[in-house]
Amino acid sequence: MIRLPALVLLSAIVVATPAIAAAPSPDYAARVARVLRATPLIDGHNDWPETLRENEGDKRWTLDLTDLSATPGRYNTDINRLRKGMVGGQFWSVWVSPELPGDEQVIQTLEQIDLVRSIVGRYPHAFVLARTAADVRRAHASGRIASMIGVEGGGQIDGSLSVLRTYAALGAGYLTLTHSRTIDWADSATDDPKHGGLTEFGKQVVRELNRLGMLVDLAHVSESVMRDAIAVSSAPVIFSHSSARAVNDHPRNVSDDVLRLLKANGGVVMVNYATPYVSDAYRRWAADSSAEKTRLNAPPFGGLDIGQPEKAAADYAEWLKAHPAPRVTLSEVADHIEHIAKVAGVDHVGIGSDFDGVGGQLPEGLADVSTYPALLVELMRRGWSDADVAKLAGGNLLRVMEAAEKASKTS
Repeated sequence: MIRLPALVLLSAIVVATPAIAAAPSPDYAARVARVLRATPLIDGHNDWPETLRENEGDKRWTLDLTDLSATPGRYNTDINRLRKGMVGGQFWSVWVSPELPGDEQVIQTLEQIDLVRSIVGRYPHAFVLARTAADVRRAHASGRIASMIGVEGGGQIDGSLSVLRTYAALGAGYLTLTHSRTIDWADSATDDPKHGGLTEFGKQVVRELNRLGMLVDLAHVSESVMRDAIAVSSAPVIFSHSSARAVNDHPRNVSDDVLRLLKANGGVVMVNYATPYVSDAYRRWAADSSAEKTRLNAPPFGGLDIGQPEKAAADYAEWLKAHPAPRVTLSEVADHIEHIAKVAGVDHVGIGSDFDGVGGQLPEGLADVSTYPALLVELMRRGWSDADVAKLAGGNLLRVMEAAEKASKTS
């Protein structure tokens, strides 16, 4: 064996192994920008219209919506931040309270649709109404945000297919079959069941949605309704803002069994950012927090501090110091996306943030509509290809919209 002096040996190693040098970091931001220039980023659910109604009253018709960032706790959305987030399409929710009488729900839904159309009309440089996948693509090509309408609750049709048809004529693109309450024809995920799924009228609603080319939205519904709707629908369904139940066992989320049905149906789950649906730890903490408030003051008969709201508030503040809310992060949202992609396939997952509808219960890193690129960057760091990120961002939903349009011609 020939022994070389140590310095000579070290020099030889350095010269002979240039490939060991660190490769330059991939420019994820540039990759995301490239993807979103070619494919519109479409969010399945944003409650901005309702938040404007709640916060501004009649001022909602004239308020300058360009920049609302001075009150970040008040709004997650404005035009400047939508631009920063490279948003290409948005389903604006026209939610109204399911506690209202049916006829009042219809009136308020029409007012909410009017507000969306008014916003689009006031800012034609930023928004354009869209109903079809082709509309979305044209809007994206013109540099504007395709604005679609989602009716978030079956109670909002007041048991009338004629009302549903009117919403469709005004541009509504989906109907969420229930919101937080079970209704006369469908069970909610967050209320006691009454029907064991869809009634016969509920199945008629699904068929009429198919005929109209509107998407059947299964966010908020019970698992039995999910199964019934998927079985009845002749078009792919969506979950406009739901997550993976295997990651967080909340009944609003989608089980692996239903994900497998969804794959066969061709639909898409658009992952929700709301912390109770993202994090199991946060879900459990939220339940404990609610229980503590009830334990302290639950008039007229219950609570350690009953009838003493100031004392109850002080005692609850002490409880919070000892039991702070768990952190919830962008990475956990990515975990839901990856789980759905693993079980149902990358063709069946999208984004449904629920911005401006969750009272600030949002993960770190996803505080407003400017942050979509950060989520896509995280997935690229995990090894997602540009093509798969494009599917998540909007390609999958566009495919579902096209399939629903095709099914409407034969329904």
